[in-house]
Amino acid sequence: MQTKLKIPISVLVVIHTPQLEVLLLERTDHPGYWQSVTGSQNEGETLEQTAIRELAEETGLDAAAYRLCDWRLQNRYEIFPEWRWRYPPGVTENTEHVFGLELPAPMPVRIAPREHLAFSWLPWENAAQRCFSWSNAAAIRELPDRIGRCKST
Repeated sequence: MQTKLKIPISVLVVIHTPQLEVLLLERTDHPGYWQSVTGSQNEGETLEQTAIRELAEETGLDAAAYRLCDWRLQNRYEIFPEWRWRYPPGVTENTEHVFGLELPAPMPVRIAPREHLAFSWLPWENAAQRCFSWSNAAAIRELPDRIGRCKST
């Protein structure tokens, strides 16, 4: 069975609390690689729909129960060579759109065992340092300036 190729457009969802605690997930395919919720857009989805779907799949969280915000921030980056097989031939770059999801306090989440090994709530500075992705770390470093400014999508 052939796997459907990914569209090179994705979302990054920084899950955080008003106290600037950030949820990170450890990747199953790369133990030690920590990240926020990420995922590629499916054909026909809006970016918001992608964020909502990925939140549910990776954490079990219902975005409608909290405050999902489109940060209107994009990052363009080179796809790691080891993951390019997931995309159409010749695709080497991805455009990532950043969202934030504010929860009232740290809480347990239901991780997807095929994607993640563990989750951890960390102060934003520690979370930014732990991320393997430069764009994820940069988004988390923006969090103090984003609190209170974000309008719900």
